Amino acid sequence: MGSVLRSLVRDPVRHLVLRWNWKAALMSSLFRALLFLCVNLAAGWPAAVRAMSTELVFRFTTAGFYGAVTEALAAARPAWAATAAAMILLPCMNHSLEFFVHWMRGTPNLAASIASSVVFTAISTAFNLYAMQRGTLTVGEGSRPLRHDLCRVVPLFFSFLIAGPRMIARRFCREEGQI
Repeated sequence: MGSVLRSLVRDPVRHLVLRWNWKAALMSSLFRALLFLCVNLAAGWPAAVRAMSTELVFRFTTAGFYGAVTEALAAARPAWAATAAAMILLPCMNHSLEFFVHWMRGTPNLAASIASSVVFTAISTAFNLYAMQRGTLTVGEGSRPLRHDLCRVVPLFFSFLIAGPRMIARRFCREEGQI
């Protein structure tokens, strides 16, 4: 885990710029732009479109870097530490900058927008890490085309949803067998 973070800091061009994850940038910017549009509709169509376009540009620019970091963390061990880093470090940086950008642009429902984005981040970061550990939504050498990844997303999402309960059941069954 530490070696992955050191590599990111020592050679950001190689690990962040050259490995900029366009798939993460595309998917994240589209989903979050829609999220900001919906949250800000109560403020009127022009304000909602302004919030959506701000998020679209902001997220497309930044999400590729966050995707590169998530992809690097997908290979880190121990997996729990990589997951913690992806779930804590990235969102703190991400949402602080997001808040500032939307505050500067005057997004009307800022608190609700950022809160919705934080919830979305918690789910999407965990899922992206899970998918990337299984070779999906990655870029560069050995990655598959986006259309292939999109075909795998739905089954992977269901697998992701049951991964936690499955792990708990395995532990419970193992402990029951030892009694």
